[in-house]
Amino acid sequence: MTRLFNDPADFADEALAGFVAAHRRWVRPVTGGVVRAAGTPAGQVALVIGGGSGHYPAFSGLVGAGLAHGAAVGNVFASPSAQQIRGVAKAAHGGAGVLLMYGNYAGDVLHFGQAADRLNAEGVPTATFAVTDDISSAPADQAAKRRGIAGDLPVFKAAAAAAEAGQPLAEVARIAAHANARTRSFGIAFSGCTLPGADEPLFTVPAGRMAVGLGIHGEPGIGEAVLPTADEAAELLVAGLLKELPDGVTAPAGNRAAVILNGLGSVKYEELFVVYRRVAELLQEAGVTVVEPEVGELVTSFDMAGVSLTLTWLDAQLEPLWTAPADTPALRKGAVAPAAAVPAAAPESTPETEDDALPQGTAASRETAVTAAAALRAVAATVAEHAEELGRIDAVAGDGDHGIGMLRGATAADAAARDAAERGAGAGTVLHRAADAWADRAGGTSGALWGTILHAVGDALGDEERPTAATVAAGVTRAGEEVRRVGGARVGDKTMVDVLVPFADTLAAATGAGDRLAAAWDRAAGAAGEAAAATADLLPQMGRARPHAEKSLGTPDAGAHSLALIVRAVHGVLSDTTEEH
Repeated sequence: MTRLFNDPADFADEALAGFVAAHRRWVRPVTGGVVRAAGTPAGQVALVIGGGSGHYPAFSGLVGAGLAHGAAVGNVFASPSAQQIRGVAKAAHGGAGVLLMYGNYAGDVLHFGQAADRLNAEGVPTATFAVTDDISSAPADQAAKRRGIAGDLPVFKAAAAAAEAGQPLAEVARIAAHANARTRSFGIAFSGCTLPGADEPLFTVPAGRMAVGLGIHGEPGIGEAVLPTADEAAELLVAGLLKELPDGVTAPAGNRAAVILNGLGSVKYEELFVVYRRVAELLQEAGVTVVEPEVGELVTSFDMAGVSLTLTWLDAQLEPLWTAPADTPALRKGAVAPAAAVPAAAPESTPETEDDALPQGTAASRETAVTAAAALRAVAATVAEHAEELGRIDAVAGDGDHGIGMLRGATAADAAARDAAERGAGAGTVLHRAADAWADRAGGTSGALWGTILHAVGDALGDEERPTAATVAAGVTRAGEEVRRVGGARVGDKTMVDVLVPFADTLAAATGAGDRLAAAWDRAAGAAGEAAAATADLLPQMGRARPHAEKSLGTPDAGAHSLALIVRAVHGVLSDTTEEH
């Protein structure tokens, strides 16, 4: 288990600070993560990678010459926010554009996509690419739904080497896609990981058994099997990968492959070498020529006991990119000319400071802003009270980070809303500031979606008029529409949408019938509670729980449950004296 930590909510930030202090030859801190200490050479495409904390050396440990130019670092098992990604990308940009790369997880897709949109709008040419190497997370005909696990490394490496060679952004992105199409990974585990502050691991494996096909966020495997010997583990992993060859590889014999045997956290190097001994024999017997294999901890999951095997089938284009020199804290290949680090006294490179001048609201809107800030204060208190429960629910078939992510987001939103309200902002600006703070601090899918919700309601309330009950209901309805648009979920997918839609519909119907806001909200919160409980009977169709759908039967969706708790908490703040028909 993870034993050494202070406040679990600060773990990711403190870990990054310690990493930077230990590796100043390679990296320096910027807003949202780290970039190369020597910066990006002028005219070179900047490769910015990223994801949640808990996977070291991914992602910050892969920043350096020959690999990433920067890494955006999120909370534990949660994607970095769009603002964090933008901060790193702006600091890493060398004038030739930016390629954002990440594993294929819903939160990463949302935040990296939003960051790319904003960067492009600001004149920084930006492309994105999600790695999809995990064969256990979706069938071959649904490869776009697959997760990115240890195959991140060879795909990142190919793109980075192309950037180092001076290739333009479009070509670097094409090479990333080519490397991804020829990369496959498969993993097994013998125990789950334990997040900082948690009392129990995210999943357990019965004695004498192993989980097969696990992810890197503490997700349980898609099946179980008898605990193997080291040779049997090697045979399982190799056989699984040789069953699915990429286009262009008709048979293993005669082909060359980059090979990664990855330890997931607590399998010792000597154990990995014992397994790799048999992996090498099996690949040789199959006629595969192994090129510069890597054996060690490269993409981890805290203290998970497990291993994964990755094969990248090389061709004339990919092999020199795989073998090209690199010098990072965690991966070193060949000889890279040393680069001078930025002096310690040099100012940190960050994006331009945002304009902090707040538009002043009218007297009526400022009164509503006070109520909105009070509601967010109640939300933060409710989330804090239920954070451990939310983490436990999320751990049934997911990664267990929902509670801590919601706590970070709600606490930040509370502080931002209170600050804006005290400075005379109207209700719309208060909610917009809270939305940005929630999304930035929480990261992950929930951070992006809660930012979307608060922004939509803030748009409806504005900074001028005292909102009517119908105005609030319209804002909530718009929030539901935006969450479905941004996240892609539908009712029945076992997500927060299963609560947000009936809540919005009930609120709209009640206010349309003439109910005052508090009474209408009460009815809608009741519908939300019933809908959240009903998600226990659903099978997840999206997100990290999707590959483990059956495991979640009987347990409500964590995002749906937290939304129901939140809208009930908000009802406690509303009163008839602060509303109009």
